[in-house]
Amino acid sequence: MSINPHSRTYSQKPSEVTRRWILIDAAEAPLGRVATQIATYLIGKYKPSYTPHIDGGDFVVVINAKNTVVTGDKETGKIYYRHSGFPGGIKDATLSEVREKYPERIIEAAVKGMLPKNKLSDERMKRLRVFPGSDHTHTAQTPEKVEVK
Repeated sequence: MSINPHSRTYSQKPSEVTRRWILIDAAEAPLGRVATQIATYLIGKYKPSYTPHIDGGDFVVVINAKNTVVTGDKETGKIYYRHSGFPGGIKDATLSEVREKYPERIIEAAVKGMLPKNKLSDERMKRLRVFPGSDHTHTAQTPEKVEVK
């Protein structure tokens, strides 16, 4: 097999990026599987035109965040921490407490941890829209439903 010395590696330009709208139901699979699927769509790594330094990912709409499935004793054992910035200002909450008050934070924290820690991660997180119930405000964009395996 001979390699053509004149062929070049394709590098996508920001003007060539096309974004789709994806709809994912968080109640279908465990939290980790849903989060990895969301991260893959936000990064755009499944596309043949994937370029690491260009943000070519899609918009992702997540519904049913309050019905997120977790396994084992994570409901009481998993703890989320936040800090006010002042001395002694650390606060913690279990997954069940966070689910009661801010169910979208469960998905956002899981996805943020799975994105690469670089300059593109903030823009990728802005394209993630999480809703606690089954209705969302993005029906005009006609997101295509994706099954999480």
